[in-house]
Amino acid sequence: MTAPVNPAGTVDVAALVRTRVEQPGRIAELAAARRVPAGLTGTTGRLMLVAADHTARGALRAGDEALAMGDRCRMLERLGIALSRPGVDGVLGTADVLEDLLLMGALEDKVVIGSMNRGGLAGTAFEIDDRFTGYDADAVDRMGFQGGKMLLRIDPEDPATAATLEACGQAVSELADRGLMAMVEPFISHRVDGRVRNDLSMESVIRSATVASGLGRSSAHTWLKLPVIDDMEPVLAATSLPVLLLGGEVASDQDAQFATWAKVLGNPQVRGMVVGRSLLYPPDGDVAGAVDTVVGMM
Repeated sequence: MTAPVNPAGTVDVAALVRTRVEQPGRIAELAAARRVPAGLTGTTGRLMLVAADHTARGALRAGDEALAMGDRCRMLERLGIALSRPGVDGVLGTADVLEDLLLMGALEDKVVIGSMNRGGLAGTAFEIDDRFTGYDADAVDRMGFQGGKMLLRIDPEDPATAATLEACGQAVSELADRGLMAMVEPFISHRVDGRVRNDLSMESVIRSATVASGLGRSSAHTWLKLPVIDDMEPVLAATSLPVLLLGGEVASDQDAQFATWAKVLGNPQVRGMVVGRSLLYPPDGDVAGAVDTVVGMM
């Protein structure tokens, strides 16, 4: 059967499809045989992950390109480049993306985090009702992955927040029971002109971090994924949990964005970064260069 990645480094989507049709059990076989990392942090002593779970929530924009992540072959090729760079410890994604990467042979020795709740589709009336439509703790464990990630948007005016809080608390507990990382990405959110917007004021980021820290019956394996704002010291002082920085949207001034990240990475409580579109779709198109710059900060 044709390899999913050809010698030129491009992804053969037709080969991926053939494997899914003719040998669907191959995915479980590869997961069982995968070399797993010894721990969560790599050579830098911190954790550097590439995020690739946007598409399952219908969020396809990167920079000025509305459907950038809608081209699966292009996204997989960029993920392959990013995961091949020294210092990149792993990836965060939904089952469809992670299974493609498994078939490509790109997950050996990598920290793999399964994305759990993708039901709050971008731009919908039910966006805050962020149901668990992806991985659960049992599936993360069965696949030999290192943890699960959940998005927790708290809208004080939307009753659907309560169900999401409850579901995230249960997921944290179930991951902790299995000794797996629970990566929680919290925000205080509001609807502005009908669309959900995250409040990145210092007070709101602190509040969201404290709520996320208290989820579940154990926080022993909980890590927070927090946005980078101008004044991070009070935010980091609000929790004793390990913090991963959220890379966020593609910035027009990438040098300024990188400088901000570098400053915050100096805090020992910050244990790494989770970056998606900013690395996969940099303004100059140089994925390897963007990745290497961020790894150098670590």
